[in-house]
Amino acid sequence: MLEHSMLMKKELIIMEDNLHPVFNKILNRDDKERLLNQRSKVVWLTGLSGSGKTTIARNIEMELNGMGFLTQVLDGDNIRIGLNKNLKFSEDDRSENIRRIAEVSKLFLNCGIICINAFITPTEKIRNQAFKIIGNSNVIEIFVNAPIEICEQRDTKGLYEKARKGLIIDFTGIDSPFENPVNPNIEIRTNELSVSESLKKCLEVILPEITY
Repeated sequence: MLEHSMLMKKELIIMEDNLHPVFNKILNRDDKERLLNQRSKVVWLTGLSGSGKTTIARNIEMELNGMGFLTQVLDGDNIRIGLNKNLKFSEDDRSENIRRIAEVSKLFLNCGIICINAFITPTEKIRNQAFKIIGNSNVIEIFVNAPIEICEQRDTKGLYEKARKGLIIDFTGIDSPFENPVNPNIEIRTNELSVSESLKKCLEVILPEITY
């Protein structure tokens, strides 16, 4: 077992020694932004399941698309059935889920594209991890806030009910914690605002950051 472990480490070192990134030889972010006539940002919506993240993300994308901006929405369920379908919901897997999403977001950012992310992202630690990869100045953090009882009422998938019955474990808001963001760019209370009102408030923050 020890010899196998040492062999794997040796192979990893050899692989790392043979990696030669070409970031300095390809077109950079400024080139792409000029081509698209926009400033790329990562709009990161965080909040409980059922708070309205995906609805707002879709509406932001449609509105920006109508204005001529090139965007890409990344959503929790879509990522989980594709790129991250091998991950479960343990603490380590959740961290890896967000790490991969952040890396993908950074690729879109460097292509000059406005990336709109809708993920629970439950703790400051995991959000800080993601934003460090992307670059804090590149992130517009939107806290989509709604009381858990409202989220449960909106839950057409029945996830909260299953979690309360113990059929789903480590469900955020029930038996896994959600920490409110410390300093988001904007907080949207979806139990108090309509979708159009929420969209308007988000665009007031986003547009000045992405207009070339």
